[in-house]
Amino acid sequence: MTRFRAAVLRSYEGPFAVEEVALSGEPGPGELLVEIAGCGMCRTDLAVRRSAGRSPLPAVLGHEGAGIVVAAGDGPGGAIGVGDHVVLSFDSCGDCPACRGAAPAYCDSFAALNLFGGRPEHPPRFTDAAGDALAPRWFGQSSFARYALVRARNAVRVDPALPLALLGPLGCGFLTGAGAVLNSFRAGPGDPLVVLGAGAVGLAAVMAAGAAGAPVVAVDRHPRRLALAERFGAVPLPAGTAGLPDRIRRLTDGGARYALDTTASPELVNDALRALRPTGTLGLVARLPGVLPLEPGTLDRGRSVRHICEGDAVPGLLIPRLTGLWQAGRFPFDRLIRTYPLSEVNEAERDCEAGLVVKPVLIPEGGSR
Repeated sequence: MTRFRAAVLRSYEGPFAVEEVALSGEPGPGELLVEIAGCGMCRTDLAVRRSAGRSPLPAVLGHEGAGIVVAAGDGPGGAIGVGDHVVLSFDSCGDCPACRGAAPAYCDSFAALNLFGGRPEHPPRFTDAAGDALAPRWFGQSSFARYALVRARNAVRVDPALPLALLGPLGCGFLTGAGAVLNSFRAGPGDPLVVLGAGAVGLAAVMAAGAAGAPVVAVDRHPRRLALAERFGAVPLPAGTAGLPDRIRRLTDGGARYALDTTASPELVNDALRALRPTGTLGLVARLPGVLPLEPGTLDRGRSVRHICEGDAVPGLLIPRLTGLWQAGRFPFDRLIRTYPLSEVNEAERDCEAGLVVKPVLIPEGGSR
């Protein structure tokens, strides 16, 4: 049995509690036990509170983990073995038409596996100090912890020379923003782009646009985040700017080819559609809180809107591409990160919600097997 400390969420309204938990047994076929070096805190982790009852509690959240494989089960683990450095990403079944078609983010079982307690185990393998069951692996990881048990399918091997503790957000938040630009839009030098919301996902999109040579406008209401976007090559534009669509069209020589909304604001979604040139595309990555009223004319002239999940990524392909861009100085995601010890998980959440940090990364302390 592996005993270690993890951040457990026991109520939708309460704080995280860092406490001892346990995993029973060794990794099974196709499974890996990963010692977590760092785990990003994503808005999806925090959204559990706003969707109370949909994701089971008590649970260990965290789905942007990175670490070292310390044990591996038999079976289809591929080329990953003990000692390898890995970035962990979302879970998928591997068998449905979407997975077989290299679109694992659209897996038929995505919600069940990642959000709603898929793959239940009887008896439970993940328990608290009293032996009571914790929810099954969040996004196939539950990596707000010293250790995470994952399927090899969830893990991507990376160069051990990379700063492992900082790589976890490449498994979700940064993957989503960069993938939208590089995979969904396939943006290039002739494709002006507008990004609405300069948080972790939006700034990753800005950096990816820069790496692809695409001109980009960033819209946000926080001056500090607009300053960051400008540092990464975007033209900054405050969200409250009068005549926002007209301003974007002027800045993009007649209209953006692509727009990426990370805000879920109906007003900004309509502004983005009006700012598109004919046949332009708007991608939505944030879950809308309710009905999206589209204003007359916003979808005229061949404009389209679509949802983008996890940047349309195959993690095993996109994560190495992003680390390669980082090594070349073209995707400086580390400049968005502030690290916190795992014991300060509640402080990290408060700073994230207050907009004081773009991407918190939790660093586990200690541990035993």
